[in-house]
Amino acid sequence: MKNRERIDRLNAEKQLPHGDWAALFSDWDEDDRAYAAELARGITTERFGNRVYFRGIIEFSNICKNDCYYCGIRKSNRSQTRYRLSEEEVLLCCREGYRLGYRTFVLQSGEDPWWTDERMTDLIAAIRASYPDCAITLSIGERSRESYQAMYDAGANRYLLRHETADEAHYGRLHPAEMSFAHRIDCLWTLREIGYQVGCGMMVGTPHQTPETLAKDMELLTAFRPAMAGIGPFLPHGCTPFRDCAAGSVPLSLLCLSLTRILLPDVLLPSTTALGTASSEGRIQGILAGCNVVMPNLSPQNVRKSYMLYDNKAGTELSAAEGLALLKNQVESVGREIVVGRGDHKAFRKDQCND
Repeated sequence: MKNRERIDRLNAEKQLPHGDWAALFSDWDEDDRAYAAELARGITTERFGNRVYFRGIIEFSNICKNDCYYCGIRKSNRSQTRYRLSEEEVLLCCREGYRLGYRTFVLQSGEDPWWTDERMTDLIAAIRASYPDCAITLSIGERSRESYQAMYDAGANRYLLRHETADEAHYGRLHPAEMSFAHRIDCLWTLREIGYQVGCGMMVGTPHQTPETLAKDMELLTAFRPAMAGIGPFLPHGCTPFRDCAAGSVPLSLLCLSLTRILLPDVLLPSTTALGTASSEGRIQGILAGCNVVMPNLSPQNVRKSYMLYDNKAGTELSAAEGLALLKNQVESVGREIVVGRGDHKAFRKDQCND
């Protein structure tokens, strides 16, 4: 079976056998990528029109207890200047974001033990009280069921927890022994059971990744059917064990995005900062590959250069207003429109959402 036939089968059946996924990733070419992108764009337009949703990321702590081999804020990076925003500083970011039109705030951090359940629920409740019409997304790593439940009850709506890789052996080559692939997957299912709109996703081109491991990633997306999927190229950081490894392929990342859109027509699919860092046209290429979300930075400018998961991260020099204006122009240049609205997944959408 040729790859175009595999892509058509995926479009018709919304799944592929493992062997077909692996074969597709083994021998794809630019024609295959372009064909998948064309299908993905059509599906995105059919489901969302020309709308692109924007989320404001607030990187509120770069302190992390973990030592992941690919991450610039890993605990072993002694050269990293550490910071932690206060609740008041986070609320100031939200105020500026709301003024600019944001209706989703993404609270992202390392796994910082200082942010206990009590502190996180207080922060979430304060944002919910001030901005009842906004969605609150958390991206703060692995926690207990009780913690996830408490934060949901306080007003959080969504949770991003990238699985990074769906191959357990590969996971072990990207993380220290104390981190468990099984626990990461359990966290995703727990979040789903509680009621969050859950996002997962993988890095493309990490060391030791193969077509077989990417096939497993797509099978996980098929089985889990996330509301959101964060997919972008691996980019090395100079203070990690993978500092000398090659960056992930932008074209392969775009192929994965298009295949994900075909697989999950209603998924909320960001064109990531990593794409925009890997290529000056990466964010636009992501939109043309089927993405319908962009995530500008709302963090205070004085801390942005300290939240470097990888080297040369794009957008650290721009103010919140400048970053949004740049993305708005980029999105409009390809016939899309950034809209004000929460942009909930179809399964969670309510009449009062301004979509």
